[in-house]
Amino acid sequence: MKKFKKQHKLIAMILVVTLFTFVLVACADNDEYTATVAGDDGYTATAEEDRIFQIGIIQLLEHPALDAAREGFLSIFEEYGINAEFDYQNAQGDQPTLSTIADLFVSNNSDLVLAIATPSVQAMFTATYTIPIVGSAITSYERAGVVYYNEAPGTNVTGASDMNPIEAQVDMILEFVPHMETLGIVYSSNEANSVYQAEIAKAHAESLGLSVVTGTVTALADVQQNILSVASRVDAIWIPTDNTHASAMAVVGQASIDTGIPVFPGEENMTMGGGVATLGINYYELGRQSGRMAIQILRGEGEPSTMPIVFGKDLNLVYVINGFMAEELGLEIPARFQNYVQFP
Repeated sequence: MKKFKKQHKLIAMILVVTLFTFVLVACADNDEYTATVAGDDGYTATAEEDRIFQIGIIQLLEHPALDAAREGFLSIFEEYGINAEFDYQNAQGDQPTLSTIADLFVSNNSDLVLAIATPSVQAMFTATYTIPIVGSAITSYERAGVVYYNEAPGTNVTGASDMNPIEAQVDMILEFVPHMETLGIVYSSNEANSVYQAEIAKAHAESLGLSVVTGTVTALADVQQNILSVASRVDAIWIPTDNTHASAMAVVGQASIDTGIPVFPGEENMTMGGGVATLGINYYELGRQSGRMAIQILRGEGEPSTMPIVFGKDLNLVYVINGFMAEELGLEIPARFQNYVQFP
């Protein structure tokens, strides 16, 4: 009988301890109370009140398009009420610095990293296969070697692409320069995104019966000489969303004026910096799309490996015409583009 009572007391104690443990776990779960916040586009996000996410932002260099993508990304977190601390690092166009920044985010065990521009996502992917990486302002994730397929990345990388309607851009040049026989294509040969875009532009131009002259650079210092060399042999020049040339549009614009050869970049900020016209995407909206994807990952609603790449051409396409450059070159603006003329 005494033995039974001792066993009974022991069982009761075990039940009490088990119940107490269950209560502690339940309380711990309740500590991460969630509040629902709706974004301006109807998307609903859940903000963890006690959790502050640590997010790294690695950007190749400063120029308006990349800056706009970053600002768009940040705006989504503010609108959806997501608690996060952002560590923004800019490599100023230096590849070794990109690697250093990537290693920093890995050592800090960031919850997620936003990688802006192709070299940034490549550096981040090399540094970690586990931390979620969301890209923005990247043309081809497949060509960059950071995903297996756009539809199913299969890695820790996903994001939004700034792939432009390149064929439509080449068609537009013919509207401005109807007598064009030879198109110049200048780009950075060490930027995978630029090489990819140049291939598409070249193939389309040749399909239209145009001759093509290409000129490549590997450094900012080569831009002026290269653009002048190509300009002497062509009727117009097209430039992709190339980070090196985006940083040198003042030089490109002056070369265009000096030679009288119009330049048509692949992006609106490059166009206003020294080009004539473009049909391109809105980089702020591109960054917002990257932000939405990041929030889904942080909330556990998706994984980079299964989240398809989103293409910017499905967001906002905009015509941008630089009225100043058109006047300087004595170039007539076709009637259908008159409403898109801007002056820097």
